[in-house]
Amino acid sequence: MVREPRPRHFVSRAVLLLVRPVFRYSASRDAYVLRLIGNTRGPVLRRERRREQREFRGVERRRLALG
Repeated sequence: MVREPRPRHFVSRAVLLLVRPVFRYSASRDAYVLRLIGNTRGPVLRRERRREQREFRGVERRRLALG
């Protein structure tokens, strides 16, 4: 039986620290899952990284092909 992958929920570092006693890190998913039953059930949490991106200071190349 093939299961559809569970959606990932992006959460802050603070939330991950609070739920750490009941969640474990799964390297194959690059996410945090519930201990004991996380392989098949429950939420899949990932650390919110989108807010931590730094400003890009390189050359703008996205519109060069339009010229």
